[in-house]
Amino acid sequence: MNSIAVISGWIGKTFAIWALLSAVLGFIFPELFASLAPLIVPILGIIMFGMGMTLKTDDFVEIVKRPKLVLVGLFAQFILMPLIAYLLTVVFNLDPLLAIGVILVGCCPGGTSSNVITFLAKGDVALSVAITSISTLLAPVLTPLLLKLLAGQLIDIDVASMMLSIFKMVILPIVLGIIVNRLLGKKVEVAINILPMISVLGIAMIIAAVVAVSKDTILTSGFLVFIVVALHNLIGYTLGYVIARIAGFTEMQRRAIMIEVGMQNSGLGAALAATYFNPAAGLPSAVFSVWHNFSGALVANICTRKDR
Repeated sequence: MNSIAVISGWIGKTFAIWALLSAVLGFIFPELFASLAPLIVPILGIIMFGMGMTLKTDDFVEIVKRPKLVLVGLFAQFILMPLIAYLLTVVFNLDPLLAIGVILVGCCPGGTSSNVITFLAKGDVALSVAITSISTLLAPVLTPLLLKLLAGQLIDIDVASMMLSIFKMVILPIVLGIIVNRLLGKKVEVAINILPMISVLGIAMIIAAVVAVSKDTILTSGFLVFIVVALHNLIGYTLGYVIARIAGFTEMQRRAIMIEVGMQNSGLGAALAATYFNPAAGLPSAVFSVWHNFSGALVANICTRKDR
């Protein structure tokens, strides 16, 4: 069983490779992977259930112990990233469908892979987990409202329906995961050990499905989407670090907030795009999922080199 945990952990750490591979396969075999599009929402639910199983009471204690740190991280996550996304769509004059996708991923909470990247960058992992958890719990309210504010002129957005959908996709599975963990305790350790592998497989399937249904869009606008997504991610890293530095936080805390701000829950973005707009609107989320893991690994490497 230890070997399975080791393999699962290795797959989790090499997620960027699998994300890229799934994108390539989705592009080469669109007919095969397009059939996965209806499964995007259930797959996200499974990933969120796994996240819930890993959460502990201590993760939420961080909010009480260090409220300023968490609030600064949340501010940067839900104010800076949506605004950066909106401005980029204006500067690059994106097609409305792609603009919605970029703004959508900007309005999403922090991604779970940010916790792993924070650990590799020798940042404050407890703070990272706290910000990820709280931003995820706030997503049912903030994500639809921010999307309505910034993209409401592009398309009609049913805020109440989207709030309910995010609750079903994210909050309900997380709560169920927490309950299962509390009831079964050590009996679920085996399942927790293989969660990185399940999460990677799930996100890889989502990426492959989105790329498959967006092949035509990729051929016409793929490079432009990549440029916008990469800028969104890199500006997020930069501003997250700068704000944390201005606030007087330690280097470990700056790294945690920097990574939290720069990395989004792109799986949620893809699921919402497929549910409310068009699976092609999930292309920025799919590109973000592939890119931010590469950039995150690079940031972690730079941080560790700086320490040396």
